[in-house]
Amino acid sequence: MPQNYNFVIDGRSVEAGRHFDVINPADGTAFARCPAATTGDLDAAVAAARRAFPAWAATPDAERKAAVNAMADIIEANAAELAELVTLEQGKPLGGMGSQWEVGGAAAWTRYTASLDLPVETIQDDSAGKVTLHRKPIGVVGSITPWNFPVMIAIWHIMPAIRAGNTVVLKPSPYTPIATLRLAELLQAALPPGVLNAVAGEDEIGQAMSVHSGIDKIVFTGSTRTGKRVMASAADTLKRLTLELGGNDAAIVLPDTDLDAATEKLFWGAFINNGQTCAAIKRLYVHDSIYDEVCKRLVAYAANVKVGDGRNADSVLGTVQNRMQFDRVRMLVDAAVADGAQALCGGAPMEGEGLFYPVTILAEAKDGMAIVDEEQFGPALPVIRYSDVEDALVRANDNPSGLGGSVWSGDMETAAALASRLECGSAWINSHSMVRPDAPFGGVKQSGIGVEFGALGLAEFTTVQVIHQ
Repeated sequence: MPQNYNFVIDGRSVEAGRHFDVINPADGTAFARCPAATTGDLDAAVAAARRAFPAWAATPDAERKAAVNAMADIIEANAAELAELVTLEQGKPLGGMGSQWEVGGAAAWTRYTASLDLPVETIQDDSAGKVTLHRKPIGVVGSITPWNFPVMIAIWHIMPAIRAGNTVVLKPSPYTPIATLRLAELLQAALPPGVLNAVAGEDEIGQAMSVHSGIDKIVFTGSTRTGKRVMASAADTLKRLTLELGGNDAAIVLPDTDLDAATEKLFWGAFINNGQTCAAIKRLYVHDSIYDEVCKRLVAYAANVKVGDGRNADSVLGTVQNRMQFDRVRMLVDAAVADGAQALCGGAPMEGEGLFYPVTILAEAKDGMAIVDEEQFGPALPVIRYSDVEDALVRANDNPSGLGGSVWSGDMETAAALASRLECGSAWINSHSMVRPDAPFGGVKQSGIGVEFGALGLAEFTTVQVIHQ
């Protein structure tokens, strides 16, 4: 019988009146049961966070920093358990760039966040007077996390919120709630009751958080469509928002690119986490003079990437996480092939149990195909020809998304100039999708509002007060 998991409210494990199955996408079986929150459970979590806020906001900065470092210790001490839960519910492998890498990154990100400071800024200090800018915590932060990196993105949300003096109500995706609930339970050892609360449930609980008058800020990572609904729901209470939304990242490969150095990086820029990454390469624009060679090299590299159950030591990539996303990837690939694209590898679901879809390289893809114009969020990469780089830039920018982009070239000066003209929040040169805790990350256009990471990301969890003396 799968284990029932609980909420975490006011420092305690709280049982739910109802649970639902959490499915292992590798075999379709229920491996755990998630508590299904009611609006009453959410109200209790928000009330606990509001009670805890005044004392936590007033806690000396050094003590808050120490608490965040202590949470990093807890994550490291429980990394094996958390990684196994992530693999069971998300489908990614334990090794490589899978669950162990995610949990290790979460611990490192937590420790870096502990090191950040928000010093008082002096605007004026002279005989005429003194003016200083202070950053103060907002209050209760509602965190709504997605299913692709359940532990890592939870850390991206909650650690800067807590470091800045806020309290948190966390809601994970109903597809991947278990590792996050367990994480919240473990972290209670480093925090006063009520500072970090975790509920879970279907999508209506996220909606209830967006309209809840007791929540002062929402931080949400997910699709642009859902982000728009969060924004609309939050309007009535004028909540602060940080929204990291969908991306349809374009990479432009120039004819002077060193393909020996670039092939592996291009592959993983697209297929990290099985393509289920907001800032992965989703559209690959390749100059006509090297187009066939790039396709050939990507297919050859893909041939050595084993797709299988994440619990198997030889699996390099795992499953698509859920049936809805699996069906979307299949639909987009089928439509592209019907419209003239060529599946050089993959192109159809794998046989057997589980949501396994092979690495798929689509040659002769064109702008106007849904798999090019829309975010596929899965293991299928359209490769688009171009002959004029200015035309490629226009096509790359002709999209409502603007999360990331990259330029690939042997000429760093030319690449940097072109990258600066990409309409995206993060641009890489000769790499893609690697984010850092000290570099702000966020989208432009319909890829989000606000930034995460670094001092600017920490500041998103504060309000400004200017004191005139």
